[in-house]
Amino acid sequence: MILDRFRLDDKVAIVTGAGRGIGRGCALAFAEMGAHVVCAARTPEQIEQTAEQVRGLGVRAVAVPCDVMDTAQLENVVAATEKEFGRIDILVNNAGGSPPKPALETSERMFERAFHFNVTTAFLLSRLTVPVMRRGGGGSIVNISSAAGRLVQSGFAAYGTAKAALSFLTKNLGAEFAPDVRVNAIAVGSVATASLLPYLSADLRSAMERATPMGRLGEVEDIALMALYLASPASSWVTGKVMEVDGGTETTNWPF
Repeated sequence: MILDRFRLDDKVAIVTGAGRGIGRGCALAFAEMGAHVVCAARTPEQIEQTAEQVRGLGVRAVAVPCDVMDTAQLENVVAATEKEFGRIDILVNNAGGSPPKPALETSERMFERAFHFNVTTAFLLSRLTVPVMRRGGGGSIVNISSAAGRLVQSGFAAYGTAKAALSFLTKNLGAEFAPDVRVNAIAVGSVATASLLPYLSADLRSAMERATPMGRLGEVEDIALMALYLASPASSWVTGKVMEVDGGTETTNWPF
């Protein structure tokens, strides 16, 4: 059956930022398809809650507290995964972000932190996991990028530049790690998560929906489904690509 190619039975996935939002959605989608999941994020209570939901789907899960800005903690996530499962098949570099701010008010430190948080951490964790993946026969890396990396929007000099760099890094690593480790990214549009919704009044949300060809904000599951495709054998001939999951937006839909 062609749908069997979306199965991840007994595969092992690391998901950063797994405590909520897109990270949690990816962890649960992978678990539903049979993968064991290592849930990594800064807040122990959140990742343990995600891990418990994963276990409820009949697979194993480990919650590993991790601030991705700390290289030693990235190393610990990989070591803990190897100790628990003996392999790594999938990595989702989801942790990232940076608040919008006018360019002239963006300090050097803020600009460099946005780059490190969104790009360097993904590079470091990929570098740590690829040798483990190769020992197990291969794997898949999914980077969570953003439509902000290709759409011009005032206030996003730091975040947009960082996500554009993550998308380009994806293409480079996809070529370098092929054919045994695939690397792809998702350029995410405006998704209704806890990171966005608190800033939206009903009027602002309506304005965003009107500016989106598909007429709605994205849901976590929209992104998790693409992550599942990219992580699974269904996309076995896809690498170095940036998939745009954004409701069809070709200009910014941010009404700010």
